[in-house]
Amino acid sequence: MNSATSYADTETPLRSHHGQFRPEDFDSFWLDTLAEADRHPLDLRLEPVESPLRTIDVFDLTFAGFGGEPVKGWLRLPRARGAKLQAIVEYVGYGSGRGHHIDNLLWSSAGYAHLTMDTRGQGSSHSIGHTPDPHGSGPSVPGFATRGIAGPGEYYYRRVITDAVRAVAAVRTLECVDASRVAPFGASQGGGIALAVAGLVEGLSAVVAKVPCLSNFPLGISLAESGPYTEIAAWLRIHAEEEAEALHTLSYFDAVNFVERATAPALFSAALKDMVCPAPTVYSAHDAYAGEKSLNLWKYSGHEGGGVGEDHQVLGFLEAKMATSSDRSSG
Repeated sequence: MNSATSYADTETPLRSHHGQFRPEDFDSFWLDTLAEADRHPLDLRLEPVESPLRTIDVFDLTFAGFGGEPVKGWLRLPRARGAKLQAIVEYVGYGSGRGHHIDNLLWSSAGYAHLTMDTRGQGSSHSIGHTPDPHGSGPSVPGFATRGIAGPGEYYYRRVITDAVRAVAAVRTLECVDASRVAPFGASQGGGIALAVAGLVEGLSAVVAKVPCLSNFPLGISLAESGPYTEIAAWLRIHAEEEAEALHTLSYFDAVNFVERATAPALFSAALKDMVCPAPTVYSAHDAYAGEKSLNLWKYSGHEGGGVGEDHQVLGFLEAKMATSSDRSSG
């Protein structure tokens, strides 16, 4: 039976940061980026969705993300609700979009307000998306990981991570949500985005990063056999003379650098047979995480992680940490 193993009880090879570094202006870069975004009103819009669902209300949500550009999402709420709800903001995996409104019902069924953020420009590989990315880039490998890689100001994930921070701000404005009890959540690309949000947003209740990507880019480029890290390796094969500049750009978007400032309790997972987001890249983010943290290691899994069993563990983690988050923030 595939099972999770405590990180503390498991030997963890290749835990070296393998060339990962933090630029001196990392904090000012993100302060300026988010200040620029804040000049745009959130312009939050909710449209009820006609649905055959009987226990969940769904809203087509739109908010202003990077550059004031509209970003879509699904907001799912338990139909029976009294007190203000704890909220999960979910970021989806690479190539995916927000999907259909009847997808992904676990978290709202468990009683949470659940916002699934669309990822700009994606949403045609695994699930449908509805948010364009109206920005061009220089030469890039097919995919998203090398778009704008020549400089941090133009890099694709600058826009996506800004959208993700704004998604938390949007859900916190909802009357039905307890703004002090919000948790970012994601797997793969979504897990890396959740870790970035954990380092940029104050007052979060918990963070869940399942087999996260966007962590220790240099190590991921050297170890991964499929997925977005391999796109970067392919780009570097053609643009070898630009390696230093590309790695400098990526350092502004590396989860390892965000989580040094993160304080919310975090649950990580990694899988030893994961060739998309190899386990050693996850160890790097886990080791650097400044707050309370735990890591479940799936010994026999690939990028799927722990599947339904892992979801069950996440539900328990969120129930414990979200329930006590107000006490922590007031203590």
